[in-house]
Amino acid sequence: MAEDGPCSSPAVRRGPVLLIILVSYTMIVLDISIVITALPKIHYTLGFSSTALSWVQNAYLLTFGGLLLLGARAGDVLGRILAQYLGETIGKQVIVDNVPGGGGMTGSLRVSQAAPDGYMFVLASIGTHALNQTLSKKPLYNAATDFVPVALIADVGLVLITRKDLPANNLAEFIAYAKANQGKMQFGSGGAGTSSHIGCVLLNQTIGVDTTHVPYRGGGPAMADLFAGRVDYVCNIASTVGQAVEGKQAKAIAALTRERSPILPDLPTAHEQGLAGFDAYTWNAVFLPKGTPPALAKKLNQALVTVMGNPAFRERLHTLGLIVVAPERQTPAYLQTFVESEIDKWAVPIKASGVKED
Repeated sequence: MAEDGPCSSPAVRRGPVLLIILVSYTMIVLDISIVITALPKIHYTLGFSSTALSWVQNAYLLTFGGLLLLGARAGDVLGRILAQYLGETIGKQVIVDNVPGGGGMTGSLRVSQAAPDGYMFVLASIGTHALNQTLSKKPLYNAATDFVPVALIADVGLVLITRKDLPANNLAEFIAYAKANQGKMQFGSGGAGTSSHIGCVLLNQTIGVDTTHVPYRGGGPAMADLFAGRVDYVCNIASTVGQAVEGKQAKAIAALTRERSPILPDLPTAHEQGLAGFDAYTWNAVFLPKGTPPALAKKLNQALVTVMGNPAFRERLHTLGLIVVAPERQTPAYLQTFVESEIDKWAVPIKASGVKED
């Protein structure tokens, strides 16, 4: 008897169901390695093809490779929340796994090379599917052509924060101070080429200053030196700066997206403060391997749209500063166009920064 395909609910379950998520989120570098032991394989018919899967039946592999950010919570926790709600929607268990390496590209590469049967897909980020296409001297894949787009899930905005004693309390004052002191100012990031780095590069280019970049091995050290006054400012995601701002360890100057952050709702955006249209952020989206049949991509998209419409899911993401994208941005066609535009958009500040990774 043929087994049920992806995203369907079997009438009879003959064992545990596995959906593995390999985490990939680049912004602030925190290498997390989870060892996966070799598992015996089985052959399993999906109605149109046969594939080798791990020891459980109906296995889904949701992969998002590599670097988790500071409080990997914004990336890892997003994956675990998505896994929970997607599992409930499709009637299958979801298990999370993290794959490090290649600036987040290792896990994505695994998906790009996987059988196009709907059982392995990637929760990608701006790092794996936009920044690394320009940052890497030899990208491991073409993000625009080596995957089937499924759905954009959420946006995460960056926030400009400064040391607590910097003599600026709004964006206009920050710009004036930076222009007068750019020769001695320093900004920190979670590493060269991370979103916290490129976000600040874009800001510097927009306001016309050239300050010194101090890359750290992760967002934690960067934030620690900001609190200690050793760097002047950082461009970081809202979910990692809220408590520091509330505790007066640092000053929040502007949300760097067009909409205010749910974590810091009283903080005006850069757009509101005079930088019309300025937008620095990261995002997460789901992709399948190239060649996946459209019917399977449609099933997965429908399941994810259901998850994104769940008020409980939206509220959990809201508490992390994550904004579920609007319905018109949840289609595969939108995601394909979006990724192509993101690659082009971020290539400009990356090339201007001169940063390249092997």
